[in-house]
Amino acid sequence: TIGRDTVIWPNSYLEGTTSIGESCTIGPNSIIRSTRIGRECRIEASVLEKAEVEDHVEIGPFGHLRKGAHLASGVHMGNFGEVKNSYLGPGVKMGHFSYLGDATIGENVNIGAGTITCNFDGVNKNPTIIGDNVFIGSDTMLVAPVNIGEGARTGAGAVVTKNIEPYTLAVGVPARAIRKLEKRA
Repeated sequence: TIGRDTVIWPNSYLEGTTSIGESCTIGPNSIIRSTRIGRECRIEASVLEKAEVEDHVEIGPFGHLRKGAHLASGVHMGNFGEVKNSYLGPGVKMGHFSYLGDATIGENVNIGAGTITCNFDGVNKNPTIIGDNVFIGSDTMLVAPVNIGEGARTGAGAVVTKNIEPYTLAVGVPARAIRKLEKRA
């Protein structure tokens, strides 16, 4: 189904049990398979498969949502981002060239460009949990299983192998806590 005032640009394909809300822009060059898309979303040159996208979400160009991806209201996912079996909370901003797999992301989180969840250890898929209001610096590797507390921050290029406490800045390879942060209002 396609909602009123939604525009489907050329070379876009809707397959399976796909539903798209009102006032969306799909494409050009997008493939949507068995996915639910809310209202006022923009999906540009991207592939969405068995995913759920809430209202006011922007994806692409060249985004990929795989099975089990769920983007809450107001999420922005940049160029060449990929999400698999993960929930991104309201207001999450996911930078370019990032991969999130088997992750639960809280509200108003910044995922810096080049961030990846290292979720497969060769045998098991492991979860990454990121609390609300977290800032993940560009090129951070989150080696699952790992939990990043509310309001925490990582420095660019950090390799996170252990949990980070709330309101803590962690930097380095491997990442280590260097100071506590003030709770913002």
